[in-house]
Amino acid sequence: MLIRPCHVLRWIAPLVLLLWGSAALADQPSIPDTLQQRIAACTTCHGVHGEGSPGSGFFPRLAGKPAGYLALQLQNFQRGLRKYAPMEYTVRQLSPAYMREIAEYFASQQVPYQHKPVPDLPSSVLQRGEQLATVGDPTLKVPPCQACHGKTLTGTEPSVPGLVGLPYDYISSQLGSWRTGTRASAAPDCMSDIANRLQPADITAIAAWLASKEVPSDTHAQPAGSITPPLRCGVLEGRGGGA
Repeated sequence: MLIRPCHVLRWIAPLVLLLWGSAALADQPSIPDTLQQRIAACTTCHGVHGEGSPGSGFFPRLAGKPAGYLALQLQNFQRGLRKYAPMEYTVRQLSPAYMREIAEYFASQQVPYQHKPVPDLPSSVLQRGEQLATVGDPTLKVPPCQACHGKTLTGTEPSVPGLVGLPYDYISSQLGSWRTGTRASAAPDCMSDIANRLQPADITAIAAWLASKEVPSDTHAQPAGSITPPLRCGVLEGRGGGA
């Protein structure tokens, strides 16, 4: 029987491709299955230890924030309560247990704070920011930031983050997100209520004062139960959310 060359090639070509593909895969270096490798998508923007991105005020510090808060934020991106396409894509396939593992890793990191640029603003603006952060404004029905974020503004366990040391750009953008609905939490959404009671100039003032405030020597969040919330807030009632 005469075997035509084209018939031979029909059988040999797939075999050659299979062998070539196997050899190519064998030559590829193996990727270590470590937490550090798996959180590369996080550290690219937020820093190796979650210290925040150098030279940018938009990607915030994760290191040392309460694990409960960090886990809730990952869940909120997954649920669509927070809107930022890269984060939504990153977390969409993560399990609750995996998100908790990531949160606990960054919560355990203790690295120095990096001061970010703050706009050169009049002292009256900074004084207004200090008033809103430490006293509030009863006429606007705005409680002080300290009422929930702690006396030293380093946060409270298990799910309220610290504010001191955060970049100006990040604080102002997040308060703006609460106002526009691109960031939300489970009802009652106290941060949305508060942000919408503030004037744009107030947001500038709060962000500038917090970003320029000296970070205390002890940056740990205050223990759970150390605050009396001035209003109902879903995140403090275990329904998810954050600030």
